[in-house]
Amino acid sequence: MRKLVHVSCAVIINEGKILIAQRPNGKEMSGKWEFPGGKIEKDESAEHCLIREISEELNIKISISHALEAVKFEYESFKIILYPFIAVIENGIIAAKEHESIVFCKPNELSAYDFLAADLLIFPQIDSHFKRKAEN
Repeated sequence: MRKLVHVSCAVIINEGKILIAQRPNGKEMSGKWEFPGGKIEKDESAEHCLIREISEELNIKISISHALEAVKFEYESFKIILYPFIAVIENGIIAAKEHESIVFCKPNELSAYDFLAADLLIFPQIDSHFKRKAEN
């Protein structure tokens, strides 16, 4: 039976662009793009995990705007429940401590990157978020 992993991720929006990160060489699924975040530890909320992971991985403090709907995906070696959140940068200077590369891209440019399969499932919610923003 495949292990179930609970992961938080941030859709960090800055000036209408989204921060995405490329997995480093030597890690599982290296080279793939993802929304930054990490594994939720025992007795830790998804929100607390995300704030901790973003601080550790990117050297910035974020504030969470709101949660998106969790998505589930089954990879060959494990299952994942991904808890995405819309977030903004509060302070700090971004440093890619854990990733090969980081990029800010427009929402309509996301599909140009080779994303992890679970992260792809968040795209429709991101599109809806930006459409609602444009309507207001």
